[in-house]
Amino acid sequence: MSVITPPGGSGRRVAGAAGRSAGRAAVSIIAIVVLWVAGLRLFQVPAFVGKGPLDVIDYFFTLPKAAQNRSEALHLLGATLGDALVGFAAGLGVALVIAALFQLVQSVESALMPIVLLLQSVPLIAMAPILVLIFGRSTVTVAVMGGLVVLFPALVNITFGLRSAPRTAIDLVTVYGATRWQALRKVALPSAWPALFAAVRISVPGAITGALIAEWLATGKGIGYAIVAAVGESRIGAVWALAVLITLATLLLYQLIGVIESAVLTRMGFAQT
Repeated sequence: MSVITPPGGSGRRVAGAAGRSAGRAAVSIIAIVVLWVAGLRLFQVPAFVGKGPLDVIDYFFTLPKAAQNRSEALHLLGATLGDALVGFAAGLGVALVIAALFQLVQSVESALMPIVLLLQSVPLIAMAPILVLIFGRSTVTVAVMGGLVVLFPALVNITFGLRSAPRTAIDLVTVYGATRWQALRKVALPSAWPALFAAVRISVPGAITGALIAEWLATGKGIGYAIVAAVGESRIGAVWALAVLITLATLLLYQLIGVIESAVLTRMGFAQT
């Protein structure tokens, strides 16, 4: 239930959320490392193929080419995060528009939802050659591929959030002459903030996945392509290092979204008791 945040309480809540996010991130990293090492030993993966945490640390910090490795990896990470941002913005933006249309015109949902379900059910790898033929190896292809990964889960969450607005509040503004658009803007959208942030949290890892697929199959840049190229050149250390880097980046972004969510929802009165 929503509560009124007392003066000075907002900062403490946000600080607490940041601390909890840091703690969850630390626990997640420890769990990943434990499972990583245990998996290598349990399945007796050869040292040439299975690199452990110390090997990744060596790759980035102690090898003679460590500085070059870090520079190249960060450059690739920047390219991948840029591609992920494009896909994230495209998918979330389209999801917002479609969810608003669902709310404003009920018949639109019956017309568009089958198309959305069809796009969701077809593997992105199967659609990639067609998308490349249509849009080329460009940013548009990255936006489409990343957007398709983000679209469906974001659409479901946002639609649910818009429909969770109190019916009495919508009826009240309607009685006073509000149009459907005004009811959507004044009542449904403010009520949907928690669902919107849930959509953002889900979309961030999805957008990064879409970017990696687009880089592998279409653009030939970023971590998505670099990992495939490193496998072909038997640079196994680079494969593991890049995989760890993008995993850590995804985890940290996810936790950062959680901190921002706590700050915004607390300020808007969605703090939970």
